[in-house]
Amino acid sequence: MKPCAGQLKYLIAVKELLDKNETVRCVNISHYLGVSRPSVSKMLRCLANSGLVHDDFCNSVRLTDEGKHAAAEIYEVFSEVYVFFRKFLKLPAEEAHAQAVAFITEFPRDTCERLKGLVRRTVNKGNKHE
Repeated sequence: MKPCAGQLKYLIAVKELLDKNETVRCVNISHYLGVSRPSVSKMLRCLANSGLVHDDFCNSVRLTDEGKHAAAEIYEVFSEVYVFFRKFLKLPAEEAHAQAVAFITEFPRDTCERLKGLVRRTVNKGNKHE
């Protein structure tokens, strides 16, 4: 099952918090995304029902193997789209992050993949000339 836009946002947030070596709890996600704790609990229940996070998310949020795979896949596309907004459009880091999240959650997966490929080709071409 393909994650919905909300699930994508939460998976990105959980991955980024985990990458900072933080214990990820509902309150951390709430602050990170600027949403209420009940909203976080509701989405985590949805992610657990989808098999992306472990059911015992009340103490700490842990991705399942399927969740780790999905987050890595999503984050690969997110990272390339972020480069587009940051380096090509010269947006400030926080705005580029928000725009990249909005882009990958609102545009079709195929469009995101095409932009990812374009960014990679352009960056690689630029590296060859250096």
